[in-house]
Amino acid sequence: MTAQPRLSIGLPVYNGEEYLAESLEALLGQTYEDFELVISDNASTDGTEDICRRYAKQDPRIRYIRLPRNIGAAPNHNHVFTECRGELFKWASHDDLYARDLLKRCVEALDERPDVILAHSDQAVIDGDGKVTVPYAYTLATGSPHAPERFRSLLFEPGGDDFYGVMRADVLRRVKPHDSYHHADRTFVAEITLHGPFHQVPELLYFRRDHPTRAERANPSKRARCVNLDPRRAGPLHPTPRLLAEYVWGFVSAVRRAPLSAADRRACYRHLAAWATSRVRPGAGERVEDRAPVDPAEHAVSVDALVAGRERGDA
Repeated sequence: MTAQPRLSIGLPVYNGEEYLAESLEALLGQTYEDFELVISDNASTDGTEDICRRYAKQDPRIRYIRLPRNIGAAPNHNHVFTECRGELFKWASHDDLYARDLLKRCVEALDERPDVILAHSDQAVIDGDGKVTVPYAYTLATGSPHAPERFRSLLFEPGGDDFYGVMRADVLRRVKPHDSYHHADRTFVAEITLHGPFHQVPELLYFRRDHPTRAERANPSKRARCVNLDPRRAGPLHPTPRLLAEYVWGFVSAVRRAPLSAADRRACYRHLAAWATSRVRPGAGERVEDRAPVDPAEHAVSVDALVAGRERGDA
């Protein structure tokens, strides 16, 4: 790693002891090594702190920050970004897995395409044991040169995990920080894509872990998820209708803020109006990991062969 790392990885975590070490091994075992890993611990009450401090002693690329109180997942995501120094940035989750070449392929894509502002790879959803449950074909038109087409695709197409892609940090600083209303991650990514196209690396390199203690599973209601994102949402001033209204307004305000021509802005508003009328359709907005699991044997992939942690002798 250089004195000024080119890539910063921000890992916000709260009570992540179950899978944290495995995820850290996958990140530290990357073939691309010019990065810093900034961990922001949201006042965890389990063994997260001990795990983080142990790894920080072993690898100088890690910087561990422990917050004095739990500020919520969304503010913690925003906080860890402000602590990062690289020209490129990636959020990482404490329970996901990453193939060894994920960072390398994404950085290469950004270097080859100056117009691209975010690069990610093909993905699959895995269970607590690391077995593939939902293979996922990326169908979003985020690579289009036309901002309205990218925006329309993010509105109507299911799935996508571009939130965890490698991004240009200067673009990220120009968008509104991650909010805490229902599905705020979607409006956040939608605003990012209004600034430029994404690139999808056609290799299976990212594994999103789905398990009973994952935030979306542990907090099944809209209200509970938003309180997890920000404890201030627990008050009576934040009923579910307000959270849903903020979600829709999040898209509107994203279009208002984006650097678009008048014609493109009008096109985005038309797509947004069509999307709003489509929300009565059952299952609209379903996430890929919320679908029924499939038989892993039908989609065999050796995650262990792609993800190499240092305990396997690779670093």
